[in-house]
Parts: sequence; structure tokens; C-alpha cells
Amino acid sequence: MKKLVFTLGLCLVAAVSFGQKKAVAEALKLAKDAKPNFTEARAAIKGALDNAETKEEAKTWFTAGQIESLQFDQENTKQILGQKYDEAIMYSALNDIYPYFLKAYELDKKPDAKGKVKPKYTKDMSVILKANLPYYINGGAYFFEQRDYRKAYDFFNQYITISEAPLLKEGEKVGETTPIDSNYIYANYYAAIAASQLNDHAIAVEAMTRASKIDFKQNEVFQYLADEYQRSEDTENFEKVLGEGLALFPKEPYYLLNLINIYINSGRNEKAIEYINTAIQNDPNNAQLYDVAGRVYESGLKDYVKAEDFFIKSIELDGENADTQSNLGRIYFNQGVTQLDKANEIADVKKYNEEREKAKELFRKALPYFEKAYMLNPEVSDNKMALRSIYYNLDMGDKLKEMESMNGDNE
Repeated sequence: MKKLVFTLGLCLVAAVSFGQKKAVAEALKLAKDAKPNFTEARAAIKGALDNAETKEEAKTWFTAGQIESLQFDQENTKQILGQKYDEAIMYSALNDIYPYFLKAYELDKKPDAKGKVKPKYTKDMSVILKANLPYYINGGAYFFEQRDYRKAYDFFNQYITISEAPLLKEGEKVGETTPIDSNYIYANYYAAIAASQLNDHAIAVEAMTRASKIDFKQNEVFQYLADEYQRSEDTENFEKVLGEGLALFPKEPYYLLNLINIYINSGRNEKAIEYINTAIQNDPNNAQLYDVAGRVYESGLKDYVKAEDFFIKSIELDGENADTQSNLGRIYFNQGVTQLDKANEIADVKKYNEEREKAKELFRKALPYFEKAYMLNPEVSDNKMALRSIYYNLDMGDKLKEMESMNGDNE
């Protein structure tokens, strides 16, 4: 009895397997009918994809990919003929072809019982993919316009993946290389742009790094990549990419200015000055660069003479910048405060007056710059405080009252 049950079990397995093989043929027939039913075709092939035996056959996966290819062809033909078609359905089918074909290719390349590889479906799959390849660009553009950046990225990325896949290169001679076409270049660029919208650091870095190696809008791509590292607070890679970008595009202010900020914030002031000088050589009429140099010399290197020189040059180029006006004024004001403190330590009246007069002279030098800064931006509290102090120390009571009246206070 046990033997009989076991034999019946074998018959049952064989029947199920045969049924799934039949389902593969039925699924393809449903998709190829004059009035194809792709929903039923997918349902028919699903069982075979899950069945222990048929899921190990290349034909099963090839058929699944064919079903998607046939639906794509149907909608695409309507588009070509100017008939009503469904873009979402068309591109959804296109998107699903390659994963099925990839699995079919893997199984099709397996050696048989004699150890020989005799692929049955590889050539057909390669032909289908080559014919459909340009449409992945169209699919990416379609979803990009819909602002579905995930799907847009998937299509652009799939174009790249298929272009580089061994399946697509079947039949090419060993050592033969296919020239990079414009679509491949565009796919890399737009995959990077779409990836920048995904809030997925790993995907964004991978896509942007890949695109940065292609000579197409490299400057823009490097900046996207640098921004990605900056947003993720990866300061090491942020600095590394900025350096690479600067080497490729030495005239691009983005890399220089960001590197300068990094060096300033990390206390590498000598390095900051080195890059600022490079930036000034590239753009000698940029007032902002001289202002930044002045601040590094003032706060970082404590070289007030050079700081003064750079602030003066910045004002010569742009006299309407409130920050630069106050920066130069601060050089003189701080020296005046230091000189006044020195005078206050002197008991001898004559010497005290002499040293105090030196402080006043410094305050007089600071005065026009703080007045200009205040005129340009009266809301900056540090400028108001410095100006009040200057008026007080120069015995300019009328100006002090006028200023306090304008501000509605009696500080």
C-alpha cells in the first residue's frame, strides 16, 4: 500500500508539472491572440514562475518577458498610428521585460547534462531589447514630466543597465566595443538628476558618481554630487568632490568658495588664503573675495594690516556692501578700543591725553564706515552699538541723540 501511495504521488507531481508547462504555452497564446488578454496571460504564467520545476526553465521566464513585450508593442503601435494609447500601461510593460529576460538569460546559459551551453532564447531576447532600448529614455522622460522621479530614475537606470548587459552584447565579437551613443549619455545625466530628487543618499551618490565620469554637463553633475555629500554631512567626501571638481573646472567659483568655507570653518586659514588668492586671480574684480580674505586675515590669522588692505580693496570695488563697510570699520574700532584701554591704565594726565587722542583718531577712521553701514542696513545691532560708542568717545552728543531719536530709544 505504501508503494502504491508513493507511486500516485509521483504521478501527481508529474501532472502538476505538465500542467504548468501547458500554462506557459497558453499564456503566450493569450498574449498573441488577435484580441490579446494580457491580464489572463500574466495570471497563466504566474503559476509556472512559482512552480518548482518550470521556474527553473528559461522558456518560462522568456515567455513572461514576451508577454510584457507584446503589450508594450500593442500600445506603442497605437501611438505610432496616432490612435488612443495608454502611456502608463505601455511603460509599465516595458519596465517589466528586462527582469524576466535577465532570469531567462541566466537559465539559458546553463550547461546541459553533457556540459554544453546551447542557448535557445538568448538571441531573440537580445533582438527584442535592442529594438525597445530607445523607449526607456522616453519612459524616463514621461515619468520625469509627471514628477514621479522614482520611476523616471528606474527607466533611465534600466537603459544604462541594459546597454551594458552581456545579454545585449550577444553576437558581438570578442574585443569589439560599441561606441557610446547620445542616449546613453543622456540616460546617465538624467538618472543623476532624477536621483537627486529621491531623498535616497546611496542611489543619488551612485547615479551622480557614474554620470560624473562622462563628459556631458560634468560641472553641473559634480555640483549635484558635492551638494549630496554636504546634505548628508559627509564632510570628507564633500571636500574630496570639491577638489576633483576644481581640478576639472578651475574657473568655477562654486568649488573654490565652498573649499574656502571648509578651510575657514576647520581653522585651516593658510589653506583658505591660498584658495582665496587663486579665486582672486580668476576673478580679480569680485569684491566678495577680497572681503572674505580680509575676514580670514582678521579673525583667523590676526593680521590686521592685511585685513585692512583687503577690506579697502573690496570697498573700492563695491562701496554699497554694508557688511564690508562694517568689517573695515571694525578693524579701526577694535584698535581704538584697545588703545583706549591702554590710555585708561595711565595715571599721568598728559600721557593719558596723548594716548586717548590716538584712540580717538582710530575711532574717527572707523566712523565713516560704520555710518555708511548703518545707512545701508540700520537693523544690524552690532553696527548700531559700535556707532553709539564712537559718537560717545568722540564727544558727538548731537549725533548720538539724533541716532537714538531715530531708533526710538534712549540706550
